[in-house]
Amino acid sequence: MVRKVFALALVAGSMMVAGCNTVAGAGKDVSSAGDAVSDAAK
Repeated sequence: MVRKVFALALVAGSMMVAGCNTVAGAGKDVSSAGDAVSDAAK
C-alpha cells in the first residue's frame, strides 16, 4: 500500500514538473513572437 502511494506521488510530481516546463516554454515562444512583431512595427 505504501509503495503504491509513493509511486503515485512520484508520478504526480513528475507530471507537475513537466507541466511547468511546458508552460514556461510556451510563454517564451509567445514573448519572442511579440518581440518580433514589435520590432517589425518600428
